[in-house]
Order: sequence, then C-alpha cells, then structure tokens
Amino acid sequence: MTSLDQHLELLLRELAPQVLGAVIRRFRDFSAAEDAVQDALLAAATQWPVDGAPDNPRGWLIHVASRRMIDRVRSEAARRRRETVASKEPRQVAPSEKDDTLILLFMCCHPALTTPSAIALTLRAVGGLTTAQIASAFLVPEATMAQRISRAKQSIKASGVPFRLPGPQERALRLRAVLHVLYLIFSEGYTSSDGSQLERPELSGEAIRLTRAVYSFLPDDGEVAGLLALMLLTDARRPARTGPGGELIPLTEQDRALWDQEKIREGVALVTSALSKGSIGAYQLQAAIAAVHDEAARAEDTDWPQILALYELLRRMSDNPMVALSYAVAAAMVNGPSHGLGLLDALDSDQRMANHHRLAAVRAHLLEMKGDRQAAVTNYLAAAARATNLPERNYLLTQAARLQESPTASSIDPGCDP
Repeated sequence: MTSLDQHLELLLRELAPQVLGAVIRRFRDFSAAEDAVQDALLAAATQWPVDGAPDNPRGWLIHVASRRMIDRVRSEAARRRRETVASKEPRQVAPSEKDDTLILLFMCCHPALTTPSAIALTLRAVGGLTTAQIASAFLVPEATMAQRISRAKQSIKASGVPFRLPGPQERALRLRAVLHVLYLIFSEGYTSSDGSQLERPELSGEAIRLTRAVYSFLPDDGEVAGLLALMLLTDARRPARTGPGGELIPLTEQDRALWDQEKIREGVALVTSALSKGSIGAYQLQAAIAAVHDEAARAEDTDWPQILALYELLRRMSDNPMVALSYAVAAAMVNGPSHGLGLLDALDSDQRMANHHRLAAVRAHLLEMKGDRQAAVTNYLAAAARATNLPERNYLLTQAARLQESPTASSIDPGCDP
C-alpha cells in the first residue's frame, strides 16, 4: 500500500462517522444511512485516487450519501413520507464534525444494547471496520456478526432515541458505558480472549483512536483522560510482549528498551494532570499503576508499595474480582507470597472467577515464590487447561515444564501485565 493509499484510508476512516452522523440526522434511518455512506466511501475510494480529493471531502461524501438516500426514498413508498417531513423541517445550524462523531459513539453505546452488540456496532459505525474484520477479530462467522450488528441497529431504531447528544445527567450515565465499551475493545486487542495470536493490534489501536476522539470532546473529564492514559501506558509495552515466534514474554523478562517512550510520556502526563484535579476514578488509578510499572527501569526497581496502595484505593471503589486478584499479587510482592495466597482464597468462591485461568496462574506464581514447586506445577497446568489464548496456554505449560525439569527456579512473572 502506497503512502497515498494509506493517507486516503485514514482520511475516509476519520470522515466516516462524521458523514454517517450528518446523514442520520437528516434521514433518521441508521441502517439505510450506513448503507448510503458505505456507497459514498466506496465511490470516494474509486474516484479520488484518479481525479484527486475534492476541496471539501466531508461535504462531497455527505452529498453522495444523501443522493443515495434520496434515491432510496423515492423508490420506496414508505420512505416518501420521511423525505417530505424532513424537507419541511426548518434548517438547523449544522453541528460540528466532532459533535456528530461523539453523538454516534453515544448512540452505539445505548443502554438498550447488550455489551457485545455495543462493541460490534461501535467498531462498525464509528471505527469504520468492516463486518468481516469485526467477525474475524471476535472469531465468529461473518453472517453471525452481521446479524448481531443488524439487531443492534434495530434495537436503536425501536428505542426511538433521537440523534443528539444526551443531556448532562444522561450523558454522565452513558459516558460510563462508552468508556467501558472502549476499554473492552482495547482489552480484547491487547490480549485476545481466544485464538492463536496473543494480540489483535488493529482492535487496541482502534480503541486508542476512538478514546482520543472522546478526549478531544471532553478534555476536562478525568476518567476519559485516565482511560486514554491507561491504554497508552499499557500499549507502550506491546513491542516487547512477544518473541520472534509470537510467544508471550512476561513483564519481568521484557526488554524495556523496546517500550514506546513517547506513549509512556504522553500517558504519564495525562494521568498526572487528571489526578491533580481532585476527582479520582477507577481508570485514573489503573493508569497510575501502569505508570509505576512503566517508569521502573528494571523489574526489580518496581515500586510495589506504591502499587499496593493504589490497588487498595481501587479495591475500595470496585468489586471487580480482577482488581482483587491484582491486589493479591501486589500484596505478595510487598508482604510475601503467603499473604498473597491467603487473599486468593476469597476468590475461589466468586462465581465470576469460576474456571478463569488467571486465578490458577497467579496462585501458581505465588506458590513458586513460596517454594512449593509441586503445587505450583499443578496450578500452572490447571491454568493452561483453562486458557483459551494459545500463547498464554503455551507460556503456562512452559512454566510447568521448567519447574518439573529444572532443579532451581528462574525469575517469574507476578502476573501484573494488564
């Protein structure tokens, strides 16, 4: 792909949600508007490399998509009434391009949708990914993903939600859903829940891009800044997370010279500014923890007491079992493995952790720290049996084999790489 092709692809991806928002605003039909916008994008991808991009690319796309919608309206009796109503409405001042993108993101994360549907629709409508790309990322057939997206559109249509930014109170509630969806997209990209690859960089990259967009709209919101910082500080380690064969390299063994220092600097600046504003949220605390890891020149330089204190604050505001799991690791690093193992016992009865490989993996690490090699092997193998990501499974099996074959333990990973 040439640099010109890459520039065109980035431009169309950036304009797609803006154009979709403008067309939805006029014609009020999410599904039909998306089809029309896709036609316009295809026309642009075909014509612009030959004729050159127009002076107003967004206006060109809106015009072409609107023509497609008008053609559809004229060909279907059910659409004629909608066109007439739209034509009689007084013209409103056009919203900013950023507003349309933000409105579309809030719409895709509507409470009427399930989390999987919200993720799929966000990636399709706002992220610009094709249905095939989304299906591939989540390891489902394209037809299945198409049905999920179609049902999501119908749910939004049935809800009757207007295409506008929600009011302050509703926006505050919906913003949590938006940030949660973006966090889940990033998490799936950073460590895939299934499959032969540890990561899906296209998903984590798209989550960062969309979170940047939200941050540009709401720069004073501490949790938006915190989430963006968390993503950047975590993604900064990605170049060192895998070896030549795609194998997992744990945090303690990574070559920190490979970490992206620009992302680390940006992430640290974001979270430092957010924390200084006084209202502290969960994403800010997670970002602060990631910053402590990233600022340690060596694994042994990690400030575990500070991490433990941050996890203590996070645990007070969240009943998430993964937070409790990470707290146990930090406690073990500060107070010894026996203390951490005692904290894990409470998670055994938490149904949300039932059959989750990370609980067994952390227990194996702490048992190894304690010197109970046989129990550690048992838990490494149990964790491997539950892992659905192949590189994670292979790593856990390797740890079990190492303890079975080697008379001395090597360095271990405390399991804190987010």
